[in-house]
Amino acid sequence: MPPVNGTSQKLRLKAKNKKRGIWSMNVSVFGSSQPQEGEEAYAQAYTLGKLLAERGHVVLNGGYIGTMEAVSRGASEAGGHVIGITCTDIETWRPVKPNCWIKEERRCKSLQERITALVEGCNAAIALPGGPGTLTEVAMMWNLMLVESLHRRPLILVGDGWQSVFDQFFTSFSCYTPAKQRDLLSFAPDVETAVKILETSQA
Repeated sequence: MPPVNGTSQKLRLKAKNKKRGIWSMNVSVFGSSQPQEGEEAYAQAYTLGKLLAERGHVVLNGGYIGTMEAVSRGASEAGGHVIGITCTDIETWRPVKPNCWIKEERRCKSLQERITALVEGCNAAIALPGGPGTLTEVAMMWNLMLVESLHRRPLILVGDGWQSVFDQFFTSFSCYTPAKQRDLLSFAPDVETAVKILETSQA
């Protein structure tokens, strides 16, 4: 499959879901590669994929294992369309293949292109708990919206961990993070609430 330039990749907004009266969106899901089947984090990601697909949304993710596999599986088994943004850099770093639940693979050469494709190719993003890669995706999307290089769109962070981290960040660096910057982020205790926030943003 030929490489995709993440900086120019555009994913079109789907047609209005008349049955539900909401717009179907391309929703990027950020998260860790660590969760395995049988773990709570895997189940949470699976449920998120299922909920998004049931509402007619296209699910984008990094295309590999852990959270990416779980959200792909949940969406695919619910009849949804799943786009995996894969990357030569990742597969050079470790022997991993795209998971079997993605319906469409969009391949990038570098990690930077992959992150850009996930951030710029969505109408909204939901971040599950994760490590440095997930934090990078959140920070990049937040900053691009902050400087208005990316039109404002929902960026929803799921879990007490994110809330705790950003509460501390906003407290320690309050003079650098005015309210209008903080307002670009939304926080949800669980994936069900995240989906409700997503739907509220469409009203």
